[in-house]
Amino acid sequence: MSTEDAGQERLILEMVDRFLEKEVKPFAWQLEHDDEYPAAIVEKMKEMGLFGCLIAPEYGGLGLSTVTYAKIIEHISVVWMSVSGIINSHVIMAAALQRNGTEAQKKAFLPRFATGELRGGIALTEPDCGTDLQAIRTTAVRDGDDYIINGNKMWISNGIYGNCFAVLVKTDLNTNPRHKGMSLFLVEKSDAFRASRKLEKLGYKGIDSAELVFEQCRVPASQLIGGKEGKGLQMILNGLELGRINVAARGVGVAQAAQNEAVKYSQQRKTFGKQICEHQAIQLKLGDMATRTEASRLLTMRAAAAYDRGERCDMEAGMAKLFATESALENSMEAMRIHGGYGYSKEYLVERFYRDAPLLTIGEGTNEMQRIIIAKQLIARNPI
Repeated sequence: MSTEDAGQERLILEMVDRFLEKEVKPFAWQLEHDDEYPAAIVEKMKEMGLFGCLIAPEYGGLGLSTVTYAKIIEHISVVWMSVSGIINSHVIMAAALQRNGTEAQKKAFLPRFATGELRGGIALTEPDCGTDLQAIRTTAVRDGDDYIINGNKMWISNGIYGNCFAVLVKTDLNTNPRHKGMSLFLVEKSDAFRASRKLEKLGYKGIDSAELVFEQCRVPASQLIGGKEGKGLQMILNGLELGRINVAARGVGVAQAAQNEAVKYSQQRKTFGKQICEHQAIQLKLGDMATRTEASRLLTMRAAAAYDRGERCDMEAGMAKLFATESALENSMEAMRIHGGYGYSKEYLVERFYRDAPLLTIGEGTNEMQRIIIAKQLIARNPI
């Protein structure tokens, strides 16, 4: 990174930190426990241009590097992880269009994505399939200059308040292999495309996760991303590298937040006449927590840098996602143990980390799937 780029990144992160301190931190606890959508926070993020952070300047975006983007997500996740999720799904949609769309599509949609006028995400998962995307049942049938979409999508971030989504569908039910019959459309909300219900969750509250329903939803053929059928799955898989880097950065943020609270509490709480941070049992936990956090951060930055260089990084993104999210899970548990009974209380932050962290091990591809991806790439890159 050049000195100029480093200076720009520092200014952006300082701006984000001021925003978090003033606009998010004072309200996060109540919003999270009420499971209330943070509308005012979203409006402020629009003003800051965060929804266009990876969109090129010629389309109205900030044009940031993936490394800087990952750092922004980490900083946000230290304060309230749900807010980073509101950005992530939208950014993946925008990146998929920027990478694969026609010039006409980019000019029509990217400026509106950058401002947040159109805001949403990706609609992949269905009630009966998640990791196995080739098993989706949502269809798009050509009808003149349009396509008619029917089907359901499940666990869609920004599903209630978002108004535009990149939707993965089947355009050919009979082709083999199945992925050649899958396409990706940009679809705006309408009477024929709605959120049928908000999904209640253990954690990750505040963000609107929803089931989406498409009933004879008519979409112009001009909104088929890239203008060609059969390319949708590959577009999505390329985008998931970015998504996994984001989830890894969220994992780093939650791991860091848990560590911060544990370090602070260990100096406040006393047992047997001394601060608990002086007990070796607590020191062992803190040492492991700090090491996990820093290792997760380095893996995430490595994957983000590879993505910026245009390299294939499914293995690197998978490693970062796997390790960082498991670190978030372990650190949240250890922070709770260090807090003792108070860690189980809603009056302290650590119980939120404990509820938020498990999602990270599932979303954007389960950690079991990440291990398989890593192993397959390890063999492919090291043949004998």
